Amino acid sequence: MQLSLNPWVTTPDESIERETPDVHVPPAAVISKPLKGMVELDTADRLSSRIMSGTTALWVVGSHGGAGESRTADLMDGARPTGHCWPVLQNGTKPRVLLVCRADMRGLTTAQGALTQWVSGATPAVDLIGLAVLADAPGKTPKALRDFTNIVGGGAPRLWTLPWVAEWRHGDYTPTPTAREYQRFITDVTALVTKTNPSTSH
Repeated sequence: MQLSLNPWVTTPDESIERETPDVHVPPAAVISKPLKGMVELDTADRLSSRIMSGTTALWVVGSHGGAGESRTADLMDGARPTGHCWPVLQNGTKPRVLLVCRADMRGLTTAQGALTQWVSGATPAVDLIGLAVLADAPGKTPKALRDFTNIVGGGAPRLWTLPWVAEWRHGDYTPTPTAREYQRFITDVTALVTKTNPSTSH
């Protein structure tokens, strides 16, 4: 797994403290919230929004069908998939969100669109913690796609790249992947979502 900060900036946010030496909490890039003046996507190119019932510490948003939204949500205790929509909570609080996509051109392009939508302020108020890019096939990802992943991930607060899991093709239930990239990813996300809840949206 590769965890990257936003390459558009040079100084990470150093305000995050590790609770223990054994817990890895990746710092957020400076671009960690929508920016004024960004060009919004056309409405047809945006992910839609949906009012969600109930609450959870983490909502997982797939930027396209087959992104691995449900699989990723299953990795974190209590996380919930949104059905490829930005979540809007009935109680008015700001949901904490993880965006996911597959590491093919279609998946990365839709993630780029979702991040453009977020950074332009065209999404509902969400606390986006980062983008997880799941391998779309076994073996090494082609260089062109790896390079594009880094470009797309530059628009997210954090980027995780995760390897192919063959077992996921064989049934609805499989154990948590043993690959160290997934173990680190789960540790990272768990540490982030167990911090203070996002502030109430405005």
